[in-house]
Amino acid sequence: MKLVESSVKVEIDSGLQARPAARFVQEANRYASHLFLEKDGRRVNAKSIMGLMSLAITTGETITLIADGADEEEALNQLTTFVTAAKV
Repeated sequence: MKLVESSVKVEIDSGLQARPAARFVQEANRYASHLFLEKDGRRVNAKSIMGLMSLAITTGETITLIADGADEEEALNQLTTFVTAAKV
């Protein structure tokens, strides 16, 4: 299995702050794959609310989603859809 990654522009109105961040982590935890989120060279576990919040991701920023595991393609597709939806 190879690592898959995708650069995505965050389009959620409030970025990945507070409630959207919690929903993102909840969504990420549905998958068995190892999931990471990268911004400005910093990589955090996408299943960790503290890690996600530490990146302070705002609307319009580009992040990289990284997945590694049995359901990596599905996880990457769902999380990409999540951050590109204007309303969460």
